[in-house]
Amino acid sequence: MTATTPKPTSATPAFCEGIQYFSETVPGFETYGKTPAIAQGSKSIADPADPAAVFQTMLAADALRYLTLQVTASKASGHPGGFASQAEAYAALVMLGHKNIVTEVGHHAPGFYSAMFLDRSLEDMGIVNVQQVRDKFREKDGLLGHLSGFIPGLLAPAGPLGQGQHFAMSGALLHRDKLFAFTMGDGGMGEPYPMSSMGHFHTAYPTVTNFLPVLVWNGYSQEHHSMVSTKTNAEMIAYWQGNGFEEIILIDAKEFDDGSQTGDYIDSTAFSLEQRMAFTKAVLQAVDKAAKSALGGKLTVFIIKQLKGAGVHALGAKSHNLYPKDTLDAPHIVSALKQRALSVEAWQLVRTNAERAGGGPAAKTVVTEFELPLADLGELPLEEFAVGGEAKVSTTAMGRLVGKVGERDRTFIVTNADGNEASGIANINQALKIIHPTTDDLYNQSPNGQVYEPLSEDACAGLAVGLSLFGARTLWCSYESFAINGLPIWQTVTQAMAELRRPTPATVTLFTAGALEQGRNGWTHQRPEIEAYFAAMMRNGNVFPLFPPDANSIQACYDWALTAKNKGIVITASKSPLPIRTTFEQTRQGLEDGAIVLQEIAGSKKVVFAVIGDMSLIPAFEAATALEKSGIGSRIVSIINPRRLYRPTDVAWDTCSEADGGFLSDDKFAEMFGGDALIGVIGGASGMLEPVMLRSNCPRDTFAWKRGETTASAGELMAFNGLTAEALTKRAIALVH
Repeated sequence: MTATTPKPTSATPAFCEGIQYFSETVPGFETYGKTPAIAQGSKSIADPADPAAVFQTMLAADALRYLTLQVTASKASGHPGGFASQAEAYAALVMLGHKNIVTEVGHHAPGFYSAMFLDRSLEDMGIVNVQQVRDKFREKDGLLGHLSGFIPGLLAPAGPLGQGQHFAMSGALLHRDKLFAFTMGDGGMGEPYPMSSMGHFHTAYPTVTNFLPVLVWNGYSQEHHSMVSTKTNAEMIAYWQGNGFEEIILIDAKEFDDGSQTGDYIDSTAFSLEQRMAFTKAVLQAVDKAAKSALGGKLTVFIIKQLKGAGVHALGAKSHNLYPKDTLDAPHIVSALKQRALSVEAWQLVRTNAERAGGGPAAKTVVTEFELPLADLGELPLEEFAVGGEAKVSTTAMGRLVGKVGERDRTFIVTNADGNEASGIANINQALKIIHPTTDDLYNQSPNGQVYEPLSEDACAGLAVGLSLFGARTLWCSYESFAINGLPIWQTVTQAMAELRRPTPATVTLFTAGALEQGRNGWTHQRPEIEAYFAAMMRNGNVFPLFPPDANSIQACYDWALTAKNKGIVITASKSPLPIRTTFEQTRQGLEDGAIVLQEIAGSKKVVFAVIGDMSLIPAFEAATALEKSGIGSRIVSIINPRRLYRPTDVAWDTCSEADGGFLSDDKFAEMFGGDALIGVIGGASGMLEPVMLRSNCPRDTFAWKRGETTASAGELMAFNGLTAEALTKRAIALVH
């Protein structure tokens, strides 16, 4: 074909504005391109062996390559190579009517954006032509460098490797009649999470196989050969079989090469038309077989083996990323675009098929564009304990409610890395049962349970937050010290929730067995630094760490969390019996104001103890008693919802969908925290106290976690970290004199 600079004509579709080069003709178009392969009123091609369907799938792949390269080169930035190497597979999925597609590879973003443009999904963003795609790429309020929750038609965000399978499995679990394919790079396959998480999911849900990994085996990762590039086809098939996959379908471009290309990884775009058609037909039929296998009850993977960068400006790892030299005027970019250029008629044909596929644009058809209908929970049976009465375990009180939620909402699941009983929430397992193929009443196991227990925190967090993103209620439970291993996916989803175009249930966590309770286990179980992670995330605007001081408070906190939308809510509580200090009404007020006053003692001076946590209240109350003996007054404030204590300008709340602009006023802050001195107390990271320290004007200090150690008791561990009544009293006296 010959490519030329376009001359605007009345026959050129408006969406083509901005396309740099058109070809005069496309070989084979007169034979196979006269009529769209997806007929009017149909959602997919009728026959994957039909030469016209094969040809038009090949055209779609080339259109995706062209747009991916031109859009990235328009900013001399972005990642065209990885997506290009599997363009036939993506095009095949679409031509077969499957649009619920996610990815584990954030670097595939420009290809996904190109697909969303072709099927008209991006029109919901006001993007109606190619020039606007170019203008909006990697720009604020546009097409972000990596997939996000902001883009119409795209089901899930993508950035860190090893996450895409969680979204595909979540969709599959909630929508058993639809296929959820996800592209997976051979670099990302080397992450420890994808294979283990899919293995556990398949053991827990053996009949839910309607998710399809599409392995993009192109021989290269970001900057070098991939670590699986030396595997033979047989070894790769054996690897997937060894991880429990029943159907492994591999299409290798090398088997179709008619140009004597060297190496194990081949560029199909360099084949003759006849062999390009043969390769595309093989991919189309294989994807059709894989989709039917996955929907039919077999754990299936489709593998496309093709050289990275196939059909774009460079090959191998050199195709991965564009640099400032890779502009639209650069000869190698110009040459690549001209090579992939389509005729005006071909562009219109590709667009018609794309928008018909799956029943319409992805932005109008994929499951995440709609709110998931949820069971009505009604009023939860909260149990209010008497203030000052018998000590109660907070986590157990919440666990009872969690069981009720699961009984009323059968899509609700709880995830935990095999530690509910150790966290004082055995009642969750008793009520909802651990999902396991072996029924065992002693261990609360049942194949139909609602407690998902892989040992990987990534798998725990991944399925929980994926389901929340897709519209379901979930709860991720973890030991505070180990939750860090699941936070990357939690953060990805919570950030995506901040920009979603629809409401979805908040992703809720319960972190237990805090550092102060883990003395005898030593520092390996004492990692409250995780609180600094959430402290930083509070400024995002939709992250709400909650610190209920007792068993009444935790129930009110969870009740509130169940009604929240598009938030990340972290509940941190102890598994030890602790005093009941609050009523439900106090906590509800604390959730709105950020904190509540638990005790006030008059005196010549007033020391304010701003306390985060439950066990950390113990030395504060003891210090208040000691100060009273010296004639010094005190006020103990329990901080329940520290995000409310920031000033509105500290937090990006107004940039969030489902924006929550509730903050404690200056007058109320002064009333609650004003005094002659202020001491912040926390058994975790001091950063969580930042909102108070920013706004307080009186002499102040912070007592917080320093490091772990093996001790016989919580008191001894607190003493090791300077969290004692004596230390608080001494510092308080110094501050007021």
